[in-house]
Amino acid sequence: MILSVSSGKGGVGKSTVSLALGDVLDAVVVDGDVTMADLPAGAGPTLTDVLAGSVRPAEAVRDDWAVSVLPAGRSLASARAIDMAALTDVITRLDEEYGTVVVDGPAGLGADAALPMTVADAAVLVTTPATAAIADAVRTRALARELEAGVGAVVLNRVRERRPPVEKRLGGPVVSIPESTAVARATTRGLPLTLAAPESTPAERIRSLGRRVSRVTRRSRFER
Repeated sequence: MILSVSSGKGGVGKSTVSLALGDVLDAVVVDGDVTMADLPAGAGPTLTDVLAGSVRPAEAVRDDWAVSVLPAGRSLASARAIDMAALTDVITRLDEEYGTVVVDGPAGLGADAALPMTVADAAVLVTTPATAAIADAVRTRALARELEAGVGAVVLNRVRERRPPVEKRLGGPVVSIPESTAVARATTRGLPLTLAAPESTPAERIRSLGRRVSRVTRRSRFER
């Protein structure tokens, strides 16, 4: 199962959702943004090294952390020298070895953001209730559909009080995650939300999201 976690703009909590999904789905999480890496890196090879052909994908996966992560490189010069088109092969190989892959893709509508969607069984769109963020999410949804990556769910993040009725605009089931100090604490500690605050409402919503996308992707693969 391959999930592409995408957003039309940065700063909406896409990486937080990706890490938490990686925990609940027992997946390897790929930081697919080699220019603005967000996931923990540590020492050792990175996605940049994999794309350069220096190491195999599995050799760059960090399995010694709370969630298995293939981190992106931190060097902008190295990122400019690699061929991002090879990312789809990397994702496919990890899917074969690990069974479940969550790709934290770059924000926006560029070619790098589109790549994970081309091999994904489903896309998870992340947005906030802000008007500009919703508008960008609608454009991201259109890109996902153009690439035939079905929208498994839309995460409406940082919801305060009553959430706006956005199902019709976003064209998919919406999982709302309330504004919470638990999320901020998890981010500060560098842990998946579902491990840092397992009893919190946001963690429960992420687990619900995991169950939903698992059903969608199983049906997607069967139909293929």
